[in-house]
Amino acid sequence: MSNLREIKKRISSVKSTEQITRTMEMVSTAKIRRALERAKAAEPYKKAITDVMFTVAGDAGVAEENPVFAVHGDERNVLVVAIASDRGLAGGFNVNVEREAERIYRRCADKGARCEIIACGRKPAEYFKSRGIRCAMSFAGESAAPTFESAKMIATYARDGYAAGDIDRIVVIYHHAKNRVDQELRCEQLLPLDSEAVAYARGPRATAADAPQRIASSFAFEPSASHVLDHLIPSYILTVVHQALIDSAAAEQGARRKAMHSATENATQIVATLTRTYNRVRQASITTEINEIVGGASALEEFNG
Repeated sequence: MSNLREIKKRISSVKSTEQITRTMEMVSTAKIRRALERAKAAEPYKKAITDVMFTVAGDAGVAEENPVFAVHGDERNVLVVAIASDRGLAGGFNVNVEREAERIYRRCADKGARCEIIACGRKPAEYFKSRGIRCAMSFAGESAAPTFESAKMIATYARDGYAAGDIDRIVVIYHHAKNRVDQELRCEQLLPLDSEAVAYARGPRATAADAPQRIASSFAFEPSASHVLDHLIPSYILTVVHQALIDSAAAEQGARRKAMHSATENATQIVATLTRTYNRVRQASITTEINEIVGGASALEEFNG
């Protein structure tokens, strides 16, 4: 009987967990639609400012004069922007970003270079702290709804550090939400900007499916091409960072929905298995009791006879 009570208690516990995971799946399903719409709404602006910025740089021929296009000879200082989540229960969403960032950090350490990390999300901040890796900046409490102010702080820190020569390369690691189901881990170089892509329409964030098209145009710049480019580049960097943050927010909801869906299915299978076990144990217990009653009755008959 004690075994039956334990099995019944475990069935009840798994059913409670199943209700929780099913609810979380439904919540993530509702949130992912809004997050994807927000990311897609920002995509045209990102592409447009990329086109304009690279077109101006290519036509004006002033890219070499701007420090963000300069490739530093020795890669002594690297900045990694790791964008993940404030919460867990999202499968490998956080772990993938954390491990990729740590891999770059360890590789820089092996080469004798310094690597700074900006942690966007409570989980990556806690992860790096537990590994003894100090973060230059960390943001928490807004992974599901990134703010423009946080993106501006990250972009300003990255741009100023690179322009001053304190940072030699800047990498952004995040998950791209391909759709409601699939997420893709991306590791993109933010700075230096690719000088070979200056004459093309799409920047370094372009994919193979979005092939760049050469732009042929002639513009008159006032007061100067360099002045226009100086204003475009900060906006471009800010846009790229902000787009990565809101893209990651959409991917987070998709990853959590997938993880909770799998957890719900697993809980259903466990309940079915436990129920079969419970029925077998209960049947065996009943059979044992019947045998004991029959045996006792037979014994009484023999004693009375």
